[in-house]
Amino acid sequence: MHISIKTLLILLSTTTLSISNLWAADRFAGVEVKAQLVSGSVHMLTGSGGNIGVSIGADGTLIIDDQFAPLAEKIQNALTKLGGDRPRLILNTHFHGDHTGSNPSFGNSGAIIAHDNVRVRLANQDGFAPSGLPVVTFAQQLTVHFNGDELALIHLPNGHTDGDSVVWFKQANVIHMGDHFFNGAFPYIDIGSGGSVSGVIRNLEQVIQMVPADIKIIPGHGPMANIADLSKSLATIKATQKIIQQGVSAGLSDRKIEAKLSDYANWGKGFINTSRWISIIKSDLENK
Repeated sequence: MHISIKTLLILLSTTTLSISNLWAADRFAGVEVKAQLVSGSVHMLTGSGGNIGVSIGADGTLIIDDQFAPLAEKIQNALTKLGGDRPRLILNTHFHGDHTGSNPSFGNSGAIIAHDNVRVRLANQDGFAPSGLPVVTFAQQLTVHFNGDELALIHLPNGHTDGDSVVWFKQANVIHMGDHFFNGAFPYIDIGSGGSVSGVIRNLEQVIQMVPADIKIIPGHGPMANIADLSKSLATIKATQKIIQQGVSAGLSDRKIEAKLSDYANWGKGFINTSRWISIIKSDLENK
């Protein structure tokens, strides 16, 4: 039987796509989306990807971020168990897929809100469904009144990316930090997407000065937190940045720099290990 090169390439492409889809399904098959009460009508959902903020009340259901696309049904099931329905509002803290993957599903029935740059970056992704794009965008700050609370969406420029925002529930005294905050771990800073280490430091300092000392914090990743946890993360970023910068200036190898970070070994046990954290700081230095 004769098979043309073109036909063979199509078959290989189709097979690869099928395997990729099966792998994605298997990857999330065992994920359990769990809910934790934060304060008032505000909950935090954990599963795989960024933490989800939730508000359920008389006005309906609001979510902040929505993890990966294959988890949309599990997220909805968790919302239903909390007494919620399909989200009326979906707020995105930034554009990364572990926070916006289920946008196309929830955007079919709800309105997505995010910073201007989030829509731009999602729209530029090949194959990203139009239903997953924000329909309301803002440049600096936006206020949402929902379920008896006033939510302030505040843009934090050039930190984790160039389109990050925090969401502050004024009455519930809760703030969702997005990926400016990996609780107890080195953060991922997307230098290639407009992020910067100095920006993260500046933005965290701004938030700590801005919010009440007893506020409850939903981090982008990791367990629920408070101001002390956020301050510790900021101090760690600043201290390790200094050690790495000094090591680079002295011409030390990454291995020797990593040895100087031994006091922070536990911070490298998350998504960003110590070696990758060094690379992020070095990339940030080269980008200046």
